[in-house]
Amino acid sequence: MDKAFTTEQAMLRDSLRNYLSTRQDFAGRMAAVSAEPGYRPDLWRYLARDMGLMDAAGLGDTESMILMEEAGRALLPEPLAECLLAGWLLRRCGMPAEDGRLQAMASGDLIAALAWAEPSMRHDLADIALEACREGGGWRLTGMKAIVPAGPWCGAFILAARTAGRAGDADGISLFLVPADVPGLVRHPYATIDGRRAADLLLDGVTLPADALLGREGEALPLLEEARDRAIALQAAEAVGVLDRLLEQTVAYTGQRRQFGQAIAGFQALQHRMVDMYLECEMARAAARLVTAALDEPAPERARAASSAQATIAAACRFVGQNAVQLHGGMGMTDELPLGHYFRRTTVIEAEWGDEDWHLARMARLAGAA
Repeated sequence: MDKAFTTEQAMLRDSLRNYLSTRQDFAGRMAAVSAEPGYRPDLWRYLARDMGLMDAAGLGDTESMILMEEAGRALLPEPLAECLLAGWLLRRCGMPAEDGRLQAMASGDLIAALAWAEPSMRHDLADIALEACREGGGWRLTGMKAIVPAGPWCGAFILAARTAGRAGDADGISLFLVPADVPGLVRHPYATIDGRRAADLLLDGVTLPADALLGREGEALPLLEEARDRAIALQAAEAVGVLDRLLEQTVAYTGQRRQFGQAIAGFQALQHRMVDMYLECEMARAAARLVTAALDEPAPERARAASSAQATIAAACRFVGQNAVQLHGGMGMTDELPLGHYFRRTTVIEAEWGDEDWHLARMARLAGAA
């Protein structure tokens, strides 16, 4: 048993790994992502209802890390991280546990995701520009959100909008809970390079009641920063599972591929390369556990841990992914081989919540402010 886990946590990991490896094979995954809706509702119901893993209130940070690591190993397209983050945000904004929407998320009947990115911004959350203006007793939202993960499946969005100031201002950003079927909201869904689904949102004068506002008006930026750090922790754990599988597949292939009368795994240069891949995997694992342990620390410490983890994970994804493909040769990028799909997921993970350069600069800013 991993000494970092309790007996119960190790049992959770083992039961997830056994279920996903024996009953949710890669062929089933590929069939799901190539058809509609793009994920497996039966698996989603099992994880949410039967195992209770979508109940953000009852799932601890370490249990979430275990779930995401096993999701990475199985390359699940289901929106686990998106719903865990959305549930955490709703509770953090004061939504009571007995609220029907939280209960629907916990049972898997409602998928929700955070919509923050916009076409004109990169990684700075203060650059959010979508406008939310008071109108009568409620709100009117106009603008666009880009690359909302799980967007085609969502029944609701937690949408970040500007209620005061202009793009770049630290104050004036608010969060709204927006039903997906509200008049004036148009979704443009598409598949991403890693086989998942996302959507762009166009809001043309969407009107919402006053209680659609989550938390305090204009004070959502620190909460969004914390949400990003938590999303990085979830994705770092997923990356560990993805990287482990890339290494395992590479070791297995080099043990089978033969040149000059012997398996290429016997070549010393390739052995050194795979040892380096192993070390990157272990550094990624340590980074994921460190950021998970720091989630409840004060904001500066949490942010440093998150940016350090993302920079470490990005470097590991690039090194392990590229070397796995190189050691497989041209077949490493074919659709028929699972390795190519794992590699594409590492490519997305590298920059989904900010690339390595941005997080290194963030760490430098934090160090300067200390």
